[in-house]
Amino acid sequence: MLELILLLLVSYVIGSTPTSIIVGKIVRDIDIREHGSGNAGGTNVFRVLGWKPALVVVTIDIFKGWLPAAVLATTLFQGELAFNNIGLLQILCGFAAVLGHTYTIFAGFRGGKGVGTLAGMLLALFPIAFPLCLLVFIITLILTGYVSVSSMIAAVSLPVFLLALPPLTGMEPAQFTLVVFGLLVPFFVIFTHRSNLVRLRAGTENRFEKAMIFRRGKD
Repeated sequence: MLELILLLLVSYVIGSTPTSIIVGKIVRDIDIREHGSGNAGGTNVFRVLGWKPALVVVTIDIFKGWLPAAVLATTLFQGELAFNNIGLLQILCGFAAVLGHTYTIFAGFRGGKGVGTLAGMLLALFPIAFPLCLLVFIITLILTGYVSVSSMIAAVSLPVFLLALPPLTGMEPAQFTLVVFGLLVPFFVIFTHRSNLVRLRAGTENRFEKAMIFRRGKD
């Protein structure tokens, strides 16, 4: 039990690394949460600091979610942990990292929305379905220009792909656990984007016009 708690704690600390806040301090000596949308995520870094710092933030945030789920859960303390369901252990470690990103202990529990770190976790858990979700995200972003809408629709597409791709019969417990988790992902993403939903209804949500390449061509 002690090993499991330590494993989750390490995963949480990894996720808690406030990438965007650190980059904001290094690049312009600002708290990124006091600029733009006020969110400590890659999208706001792009708005305030540009694409190069944003690329660094997004890459590290994805890695923060991938590492606990893909590596720590499958290697650390495996000799001491009496855990038969490796899928559940990967979920616990990955989600601990996502919670760390969203509620970072290093910045007053005010982090980002967790999408980048969740993406890294999902990449580790669903290497086949994740690229399809990423394609949905890109297409939605090009059509709408809204990162928030793209994130939510991509999250909703995950369980659709999971149910469509592999047969549910004959699954091992670990595989079945991952599918059940995939069904819950959209609820978490929509919950963390509830403020975006309010702005979308009010017509005040930030939009990336540059991403709408087809519209630019018409203009």
